[in-house]
Amino acid sequence: MGELLFNLPEAPAVPVAGESSGYPIGRIFCVGRNYAAHAAEMGNEVDRESPFYFTKAAANAVLTGAVVPYPPGTENFHYEMELAVAIGAPVFRAAAEEAQAAVFGYGCALDMTRRDLQIRERQKQRPWDLGKDLENGTVFAPLTRVSDWGNPSGRRIWLEVNGEVRQDAALEDMIWSIEEIICHLSGFYHLRPGDVILTGTPAGVGPVQAGDRMHGGVDGLPPVDLTLVAAERY
Repeated sequence: MGELLFNLPEAPAVPVAGESSGYPIGRIFCVGRNYAAHAAEMGNEVDRESPFYFTKAAANAVLTGAVVPYPPGTENFHYEMELAVAIGAPVFRAAAEEAQAAVFGYGCALDMTRRDLQIRERQKQRPWDLGKDLENGTVFAPLTRVSDWGNPSGRRIWLEVNGEVRQDAALEDMIWSIEEIICHLSGFYHLRPGDVILTGTPAGVGPVQAGDRMHGGVDGLPPVDLTLVAAERY
């Protein structure tokens, strides 16, 4: 094969705290309804039989500190603060110990959502892509290696909008633990380095407008920031 006709947009490499190297993003898997209080506030029941997922394109991700326009096609744009789990070793049909060993590190992330489109498509029993997989719709803070952060147990996850706390919970509130998610997801995919799993958002999600600034964190990890500006007109 000769030269390519054009180059595709590249996914950003996520910085690693305290290092000069970056973590290249391959695939982004997102766990839905992994906090019971969030599922309840959205009017949904929790499926405790197994987790479920949606995906987001890595090329649509941006890094913390980004300033992005309010997205087209929505009048109800929501923030969702999440813990990101970065895979560092190949794993398939993992047992719990293998799942733990496959984790490279953790980071803060935002799963931005066109909520009106997500709800509309869900009510029609159609995929959520328009609501979830949008340009600039995933925001990553630097990752921290497992050895530098330790156990997620006892950690707080939170998000502020313009300095006001909107989400505030504990990682223990997750229905499915990190190990359980990796064990389950690796039963369907050969997980590999570059795969990132967003583990769900706690209660308190809500709309943001142009001019709003989001600042979120998980205890012991670099925070994530995003600023919205006016929508593009042309």
